[in-house]
Amino acid sequence: MLRHIVRTRTVIISKILRPDQVRSRLRTIAFLAISKLEKPRGPFAKRSLEELAKRDGAIETSPNGAQYIWKLQDTYAGRTFFDDMMFFSDQDPTNGLVHYVTKERSFSQNYTYFEDDGTVIMQSDMKTKLNPGEKRESVRIETQKTYNGGLFILDLKRAPWGCAVWPAYWSTASNNAWPRDGEIDILEGTHDNEHNQITWHTTGGCYLDASQKFTGTLLDKAENGSVQCNEDPVGGRYGCSTMEWSQASYGPYFESQGGGILAMKWDEYSIAVWSFFRAAIPKDVTSGAPQPSTWGPPSAVLANTKCNITDHFRNHVVIFDITFCGDLAGNNYGTTQCPGTCAERLADPANLINATWHINSLKAYQKLPIYATVGNGAASLQYQWISTLLAGITLVSLLVSTVTC
Repeated sequence: MLRHIVRTRTVIISKILRPDQVRSRLRTIAFLAISKLEKPRGPFAKRSLEELAKRDGAIETSPNGAQYIWKLQDTYAGRTFFDDMMFFSDQDPTNGLVHYVTKERSFSQNYTYFEDDGTVIMQSDMKTKLNPGEKRESVRIETQKTYNGGLFILDLKRAPWGCAVWPAYWSTASNNAWPRDGEIDILEGTHDNEHNQITWHTTGGCYLDASQKFTGTLLDKAENGSVQCNEDPVGGRYGCSTMEWSQASYGPYFESQGGGILAMKWDEYSIAVWSFFRAAIPKDVTSGAPQPSTWGPPSAVLANTKCNITDHFRNHVVIFDITFCGDLAGNNYGTTQCPGTCAERLADPANLINATWHINSLKAYQKLPIYATVGNGAASLQYQWISTLLAGITLVSLLVSTVTC
């Protein structure tokens, strides 16, 4: 029926319209015909098939064969960046020499502000001279919205670095159910280290499958092909970590290259992290139609082959912070080339000139399944079929144009 409509209308309009008008009308006819089909039910019932058609080439396929695209859901950027963020002002749970401040305090002291080009700046108190052991005012923010998966792309010019500094971009449960509902450390480092440490923290029963393809190096020895991710300080376990060696996350070289992006894909099959220097950002990312399957192996991945992702990671908020010394940066200070003690280094604000976040944007994408129901649901209309139909219509319109001319 659909082919008959298109064929009949083509013959009629080709006799009375210019070639450019023919092409326009043909596309309109196609989408009108498609719109007569029964709409899909459920949370994606309002999606536009035309929108999907325009995103041709960005289709991803799940291990179970289901197809989808990544659709932009939330953008945190520019002067609205903090509108949907909460400022954490409680005591630092990692025992850092830090005093997290409220939103009002942060803006009044210029710990958070915007540059003329819209770059988001987050930093600590950069003026006060402290006595060794005193806490420095700083910022920790988290999204108001909670997530149970998605594709998160952070565009950075700079992430904090330097002796005594412990920055992190991460996610964890919003209901204080740690580590039951998991933690994902997407970017984390200390002092003058330039290599990102990606870590997952869970309860028992979750293992990192060392046989998966990733470019980083496991920081714990795999036993029987896997690493435990459970958080057990008494037993000396602090999650499962992978070190990324590309320097495409933070540090002076990262900044000299204009920064770049960090991408974290989280679904029921795996949680994976990639990083790219600015010059190497995939074109599908810059076009707004990301396709992680084309990016090559991630820096780190936690697969569902040995960890039930859905059970161990739930209801996360996304967090940015800058803390100092503390459980990690305080304890490993002696292993670095940094002078003095961590507390002594922190006391002088001149040492913190590089301890700032410079963020262009954080974008959160969600999966949008590609399918539609036809008639009584007995058949399935696939997106590839729509693309093929439109390609055929375009060919017909070109033939009409040639004949008319």
